[in-house]
Parts: sequence; structure tokens; C-alpha cells
Amino acid sequence: MIFEVLSDPSLVALVLLGTALGITVGAIPGLTGAMLISLSLPLTFSMDPQSALAFLVAMYVGSVSGGLITATLLRMPGTPASIITTLDGYPMAQSGQAGRALGLGIGASFVGGILSWIALALVAKPIAELSTALGPWEFLALVLMSLVLVVGVSGKSLSRGALSCSLGILCALPGTAPGSGESRLTFGFSSMDDGFKLLPVLIGLFALSRVFVVPPKSASKQGKVEGRIVLKLREWRTHWLNLFRSSAIGTGVGILPGIGANIGSLIAYSTARATSKAPEKFGTGSEEGVVASESANNATVGGALVPLIALGIPGSVIDAILLGAFVIHGLQPGPMLFANEPKIVGTIISSYLWANVAMVLLMLMSARWISKLARIKHHTLIPIVAAFCVLGSFSLANRFFDVWVMIGFGLAGCLLERWRIPLAPFVIGFVLTPLGEESMVAALMSSGGGWLPLFTRPMSLCFLVLAGLLLFWSLRQRRAISPDSE
Repeated sequence: MIFEVLSDPSLVALVLLGTALGITVGAIPGLTGAMLISLSLPLTFSMDPQSALAFLVAMYVGSVSGGLITATLLRMPGTPASIITTLDGYPMAQSGQAGRALGLGIGASFVGGILSWIALALVAKPIAELSTALGPWEFLALVLMSLVLVVGVSGKSLSRGALSCSLGILCALPGTAPGSGESRLTFGFSSMDDGFKLLPVLIGLFALSRVFVVPPKSASKQGKVEGRIVLKLREWRTHWLNLFRSSAIGTGVGILPGIGANIGSLIAYSTARATSKAPEKFGTGSEEGVVASESANNATVGGALVPLIALGIPGSVIDAILLGAFVIHGLQPGPMLFANEPKIVGTIISSYLWANVAMVLLMLMSARWISKLARIKHHTLIPIVAAFCVLGSFSLANRFFDVWVMIGFGLAGCLLERWRIPLAPFVIGFVLTPLGEESMVAALMSSGGGWLPLFTRPMSLCFLVLAGLLLFWSLRQRRAISPDSE
């Protein structure tokens, strides 16, 4: 199974090509892995199922990893999974440690990918069966726990972080209410019936907002990869525990359908901060923050593949597209796939492993080359980035409404930064609100409107207790660091 891809030179070439394309697209703000894979899906019609799935899985791995480069050098996350990386990767780059930040991120991505591959290869079916035991109450408790963890990415002011998260929740409300099916907060615009889409919001907040701001002359170090990218083994000595813990968190979160890599990196980042000996460095250039975020978001890829191939349940947006690829090629993912198409299962698992190997090699070789994008003068970069922003927003649903949404949130991002309101809590609130609301509606319908199961079901209670402990620990550390921060 491990050498399934290596036995066929054409599959090796497809894995290399898919990984390279994924890294390139992932590193370009405004373009995402979901967009790349959906646009590439028609190209696989003439391929055999093994080749098609190896190619698409490699793109998946590369796109999640590629966002690290521009997130670190430009503070523009190429993918949503890299949002948390900007909190510490960019400050490290600004302080002249861009090479070290990239080296830590690339290495952590590789370790996260390998550890999640072990879970995918060894315990796919048992873990997938365990994930199906989680009901709406457990998902609601998990969302509440994630919202509590906003304290870890709120910067120096918890009140500003709470305000930012509340604004994100508010912006997620327009559209169709999951409980009643009625439109709300659309103000008579039919284009808002589906609400604000995540992609234009992210592009506006994290990419277009940078276009509107002219960087100071003192920012001349931006984009320069100073220092070694390839780190020595002894330099990882202090990060091993963080690597394994964050990779385990990312794998576990990835297995839960619909959660996503951005939530995995958030939980791992908050946990790393809560257990760190130097939590005050988080958000200012902490190596632990970069390691936690990147190892977790790459581990979610392998975790998300577990329920996809074992039960046919997509664990993320990209996995939903991959599910379509299975159907197109006449395959039905699920328990019978292991019995009926063992070669397909072997190809998927082995291509995921070798895509991670290709990713670390390609990124170590190309990071300095891709970083040259950051050295382009601002007035030259503006039309290029703006064009990608417009293209990425418009191609989501082929409508200009999403472009206007992207522009609006770009201006909002400028204002939030001017008022020192962090962007990460906004995105977290925006992403989690639909999932939390759907889980809440389903949970309340199952209990006849009662909230008691939230506290009596073991797993949901476990999530709530864990949220309380992490909140207490984070607030205690915050008070110890800066008693007058509020």
C-alpha cells in the first residue's frame, strides 16, 4: 500500500505535478485549493480512477501547505487554513527571521502530514465509525468550545477580540435561517438570500485590505527570506511535544465532518498558548505558534480523508469535491470500498504520503523563489493582487455581488486594523456561526426544545469542561502577563 504510487511512474509524475500546482495556487491570495480542484476535475474525466484521485489528493496537500509562504511573508493567507499562521509567522518575518519562520512552518507541515497519514493508514475505519457517534449536541458543544478559544487569538485586548468575534457572528446571520427556512437580514436583496460567502469575505479581509494600505518605508524587510530555511535537527528539540500534540489535534478535528483546517489550527494554537512557558510571545512572533498552526492544519487533511474513504462522509469542502470525483469515476466511498476497490484505497493513502514528501522537498526548494513575489514594489503588486482577488471572488459563483462583498470587507478590514481590532476572531465567529446554528436547531428538534442533553451527554459535556479549563487557563496567563491589559 505504501509503495502503490511508486510502482507506477505516471502516478509519481501526477503526484509531483498536483503538489506543485497546489503549492502555487495555495500561495496566491484569492485562490484556494477548493477552486483549483473543482476547476481541475473536468481534466480527470479521461483518466483512470487511480490517476485522477492521486492527482487530486496531491493538489489537496499542496494547496493547504502553500498558503504558509504568503501568510508568513505578506500576512496574506493564501488559504483559510493559514489564517492563524499570520499571527506569528508575519511578525517573525518582519523581525528578520523569515527563513526560520518558513523552515519551522514547512517542517511542521510535513510532520503533521506524516502523523495524520499514520492515522489514515492504520485506524481509518475505527476512527470513522467513532466520528459517526457524534450527534448535533456534540457538534454544538465543539462550536462553543471553539468560540471560547477566541481568547487565544485576541491579541492584548480580550474586549476587542470579543467585539471582533461578535461582528463575525453578526455578518454570518444574513441569508436563510436553518430552522425556519425564511430569509433574514437580506434588506430586500435577493443576492443575499445565501448570505455572505466565506471566500469573498476572506479575500477582502486578508488580501484586498493589504492593497488599500501603503506600507511604510521601514517595511523594506518584508518578503525577504533572511536566514536558513532548512533547520538542523537539534533546533527542533524544544518543539517535539508541540508538534505531536498539534498534529494529533489537527487529525482529530479533521475527522469531524465540516469542521475544517482553520478550526484545527485555531484549537492547536490556543492549546499551545495555554500550555506555553512564554504565552506573551504569541501574536508577536512565537515559534510555537507557527509550529502549532502549520502542523495542525496539514494534519486535518489526512484526518478529513478518513471519513471520506471509510464512510463516504466529506470532512471538508475539498473532500466534498473529492466525493464528486469518486462518483464521476463510478466509485462509492464507504466501508465496501475497502473490500471492492482495495487498489483505489491503497492509491489514495499512498498518494497522500508521497504528496507530503513532495511538498516538503518542493517548498524547501521553491520558497525563496516564491518569496520574490513579496519583493515586488507595492504599486506594481496592487493591480496583480487586486486582479486575483476579483477573479477568486467572481469565480466562486460567477456573480459580481461576491466581488462587491469582497470590496466591502476589504474596506472593513482596513478600518478594523486602524482601530486595532484583530481580524482572526472575526473570521472564527463568521465560520463557526452557520455550523453552530445548524447543530443547535437539529439538537433542539431532537430534544423537543430542551437544553439538558448538552450537559448530560458525555462527549458534549467533555467539550464544555475542556472549554472551561482552557478559558480559565488562558485568562489566568493573560492576567499574569498584563494585569492592566483591559
